[in-house]
Amino acid sequence: MNTPVPGSVSAPSCDVLVIGGGPAGSTVASLLAEKGHQVVLLEKAHHPRFHIGESLLPANLPLFEQMGIADEIKAIGMHKPGAEFVSMEHGRAQTFYFADAWDKSMPAAYQVRRADFDHILFRHARNKGALALEGVKVTGVEFLDGGGAHVSAMDADDQAVRWHARFVVDASGRDTFLANRFRIKHRNPRHNSSALYAHFHGADRGEGEEEGNIRIFWFAHGWFWFIPLTNGTTSIGMVTWPYHMKSKGARSLQQFLMDNIATCPPLAERLATATQVSPVEATGNFSYVSERNHGQSYLLLGDAYAFIDPVFSSGVWLAMHSAVVGADTIDTCLRQPQRATAALKRFDRVMRHGPKEFSWFIYRVTNPIMRDFLMGPKNVFRVKEAILSVLAGDVFGRTPIWRSILIFKAMYYIANITQPRRAFKAWQRRRFNIRKVDDPAMYNA
Repeated sequence: MNTPVPGSVSAPSCDVLVIGGGPAGSTVASLLAEKGHQVVLLEKAHHPRFHIGESLLPANLPLFEQMGIADEIKAIGMHKPGAEFVSMEHGRAQTFYFADAWDKSMPAAYQVRRADFDHILFRHARNKGALALEGVKVTGVEFLDGGGAHVSAMDADDQAVRWHARFVVDASGRDTFLANRFRIKHRNPRHNSSALYAHFHGADRGEGEEEGNIRIFWFAHGWFWFIPLTNGTTSIGMVTWPYHMKSKGARSLQQFLMDNIATCPPLAERLATATQVSPVEATGNFSYVSERNHGQSYLLLGDAYAFIDPVFSSGVWLAMHSAVVGADTIDTCLRQPQRATAALKRFDRVMRHGPKEFSWFIYRVTNPIMRDFLMGPKNVFRVKEAILSVLAGDVFGRTPIWRSILIFKAMYYIANITQPRRAFKAWQRRRFNIRKVDDPAMYNA
């Protein structure tokens, strides 16, 4: 496998070309290279680079061990033993500890600076033998009738480069490279959110093990994340409905975020003596899904396929797990093409399973009846342990949580039936919240 010569007519070949050097792309590249495939990994930016999605799940840790990077991740991570939900309506907080989940072997996770975390994964792919290139932006993909594809890109010197690949992986994250070109990406009709975020130093994070907990603060227009990182930095983000973002008006993103923090006293108190150390940034169209996640000679991984909402910190885990399944799928397609159909069918099933299981909770997490359940959890029929397993990301293994999850859902629906007026108002409010709002200016600084 050779590096292409800028401007050359002939295109060097590789087995797999991966678009995007984030968690999904770097993971699938390292796993495929380890399986003996010739892999090209292209990242448009240069590592380390800033990214949100800083909270990991316990289910990530066994994969780090398998990949041989557990010590490196531990060295940059903030120990995360649990998740705390803070409800002004209830006037208190409720902490869920991962050690209390059904499977006791995954008692904690980490919070990480994504710049450092993604860089570790990218270097690992290179160390495993992938040709990992930075500052190379893919500009086009031409899929061939007989299989494979020609991939065009621009390098850091604005020179055109080209490869021929037997298989293409879109791990471009929220850029959704292939989904945009195929016009198969759609706004999620069942969810709609936007986010503002910045880093602060010196926030009140508590002491001892509690310091590392992620905290979720509900407020009138959505929820805030509070993610402790190393060296005293805390990531603060507001996830809200686009209609509320539109109410920003002439205010700056900075002022809008601070005005909303002021409406949530428990969060404002924790930030009273903190200093903001990064500018406020915004992202819209936070929830979307693509019509398909694979086709002849390509796969879509992680956020390149779908994204729902960051409330349960599922993004990195879903991305990396999709890479694990994707690597097995591609290996089968290239080495045993007679089994490709079955492998792609399994890949599709796994890709849809994770978002589906998280979505049920995500769609209801701001519902007042669901808040009651989360603020007063009971372990009848091991329901609390099962929910904690979902929060830990244990949704793909053999942990027998699903009967208890069904019981919890039944309890939730019964609570809605016994509180019809409250349930109807919540349904009306949600329909109002997720309506589409088109105003690009509301994301301007």
